[in-house]
Amino acid sequence: MSTAASDFRAAIERRDFDGMLATLADDVVLHSPVSFKPFEGKEAVAGLLRIIVGTFEDFRYTDELPGEDVHALIFRARVGDREAEGLDLVRPGPDGRIVDFTVMVRPLTGVVALAEAVGPQLAAAEAAQQS
Repeated sequence: MSTAASDFRAAIERRDFDGMLATLADDVVLHSPVSFKPFEGKEAVAGLLRIIVGTFEDFRYTDELPGEDVHALIFRARVGDREAEGLDLVRPGPDGRIVDFTVMVRPLTGVVALAEAVGPQLAAAEAAQQS
């Protein structure tokens, strides 16, 4: 059975950005481990995903835990010389596309490396949108 989470995983593994976006609802909300404020809407989430995909190295999903109302994708990756592991917790909406997406990363050194790598790129993207 195909689900948005499985389709998202397959798109990530193919590095198919359009395929990733196709799994997201227009009003998707992404809760990031490096930002207090969630990213709301497909456009904002797409911007973040572009940065994340370019930041993580050796990204791979290691496990998938399916559920009816929530689906978990467990991953490992590197950010520079820091190893990280994490969990993408996704919830589908009524149409089957992802409406809520929470990313958790550990250990703290991995989260710090991610924040240091992603922060300046997010700031530059926000500045470009405002100009």
